[in-house]
Amino acid sequence: MAAASGERRPEEVKSAARVLEVLELLGADGAKLSLAELAGTMRVPKSSLHAVLRTMQARGWVDTDPQGTRYGLGLKALMTGTAYLEGDDVVSLAGPVLDALAEDTGEAVQLSRLSGPDVVQLAKRESRHALRMYAPVGHRVPAHATAPGKALLAQLEPGEVDRRLSWPLPALTPDTVTDPAALAAQLADARLRGWAQDDGESSPGVRCVAVALGTGDQGGDAISCSGPGSRMDDRRTEEIALAVTEAAHALRTLLKRLGQH
Repeated sequence: MAAASGERRPEEVKSAARVLEVLELLGADGAKLSLAELAGTMRVPKSSLHAVLRTMQARGWVDTDPQGTRYGLGLKALMTGTAYLEGDDVVSLAGPVLDALAEDTGEAVQLSRLSGPDVVQLAKRESRHALRMYAPVGHRVPAHATAPGKALLAQLEPGEVDRRLSWPLPALTPDTVTDPAALAAQLADARLRGWAQDDGESSPGVRCVAVALGTGDQGGDAISCSGPGSRMDDRRTEEIALAVTEAAHALRTLLKRLGQH
């Protein structure tokens, strides 16, 4: 990520790049960071970064803690993110499909989009069960560790997969597949059966299945359903995979009929 490297493309305007790097860092995991932490990660002088932060704070893009020493995203960032979701055709049309899938399976369902080496959650519906997983809209996870990511990577040529992912692959849990050959085999399986899964690879004890929509020009979208392994044995996983496949087909058909993609 550009913010972590402190490097800019030749065509970037320095001040604009710094603003975007701040937003990327603060949005990475929702943590509040000090001026020293931001400057150290971005490899820029604290004095010049402080001026950038003051401007961003005045315009509502960042806020500080009560002591004024740690910075986090401001309301303007939330408003802009919400506007993105409200203006996205796939998100707006997916609502009834996600509702129906959640009602049918009783488990959490998600709509995710491939973005670089990661997948980003665009919409979700919670499980009806008390035991559930929490992952907010906007949550970003390495694609190779998730069912939606693998469903979408399986749509790409092998060379594009290699270029897109960050090597060596990070392990989110002890079960995350990081070996290139093993990942390639998983993607081949996903292409063959039409759906992908992860079994505790993103979150311990959580199983997820996903189907790519095969539409769009922004990296691709996928519908997924996830739940604790205690509720999703192999037989239940296959049943849910069928339900997710039908939901993906319904949304795909709707998008094509309306001429959105």
